[in-house]
Amino acid sequence: MPPIPSLLSARRAFPDLPGDTAPDDSGAAGAFDAALDDAELLDARAALAQGRRQATRALLLRTGDDWDRRGHRLTVLAGAPQAVDWAQDWLLAEPESPDAAALRALALVRRSLRGKESPDRARAACRAAAALAPADPTPWLGLLQLARTQGPEREVLDAFAELRERHPEHHHAHHLLVARLAERPQDGGGESHLVYDLAERAAVEAPADSPLAVLPVVAYAERYRVLAATGLAPSDPAAGGHWSGPRARRVLRAAFDWWLEWEHDEHPRRHTDLNHLAFAMSCAGRPAEAAALFRRIGRHATRVPWAYPHREPWPAFRAARARALGGHPRQRGGSAPAPGRDVLAELGREVITEL
Repeated sequence: MPPIPSLLSARRAFPDLPGDTAPDDSGAAGAFDAALDDAELLDARAALAQGRRQATRALLLRTGDDWDRRGHRLTVLAGAPQAVDWAQDWLLAEPESPDAAALRALALVRRSLRGKESPDRARAACRAAAALAPADPTPWLGLLQLARTQGPEREVLDAFAELRERHPEHHHAHHLLVARLAERPQDGGGESHLVYDLAERAAVEAPADSPLAVLPVVAYAERYRVLAATGLAPSDPAAGGHWSGPRARRVLRAAFDWWLEWEHDEHPRRHTDLNHLAFAMSCAGRPAEAAALFRRIGRHATRVPWAYPHREPWPAFRAARARALGGHPRQRGGSAPAPGRDVLAELGREVITEL
């Protein structure tokens, strides 16, 4: 495989490939909540459901240019049933509001991904929102979400390049890119694939405390999804050798080591990373590491990657948690409170020496 180009020049690196449908990232009722542990977001979404947009307005004002948090919050708010109507009413009242435009754009993207809206209308709304706030990567996140499921690879790479220009460490954008590039045909045997190279390069180029350190694990999960869907890997993610090769072991060790040292309790999408790490450790037969991660996750399970390849995610999550916790009473459908740092101290770095 030729050397992978810099992520900044990604838009020129690859030829167009046809787009495939992404896995649905919505959760089963009562089991998953895309808001995760963002209490302010939960309150604003509840107010929006009652037709009160002031809480959303204030929330986005407080969020400011925390781009990962802004993207997370707007993506969740855009999933509200009447988000498009409320955003349009807001725009009528404040035609130059970047927040109202971004909410409308992402809500139209959400409807388009469900087949209930024209992709062209959603793209136009994203571009209108981008014009109102040129520095904001969030409208480009909407375009990347559309491209990931409905566009050629060139469109994916162009949207990602725009996002990365505005926020080089954009968490959600990197996950979307990895999910799409994992669908490329394998260039070589074994653990050779462009998506692994790209994810590792992103992790290396990011600052030491960046959660992109977990991106190589995400790449392995996304590649497993593709392999299992095409019959090249067993439907049981813990079977086969996907998580036991030398590169996989190195990736898991590095990501878990990063988590022990750098975990950011405040990152809006940290539970996405925690779930990927717990999934990988469960599949790799590392119950000690998985147990620590499940305790940190508590009730904040995410549909991806537990749905991979085509499983019911909530039962899959609960079964893996039960195995890791070894019959602990909290595994019985309840939520485990997030532990303090004493859990990490108990675990220590010695648990990863065998990886």
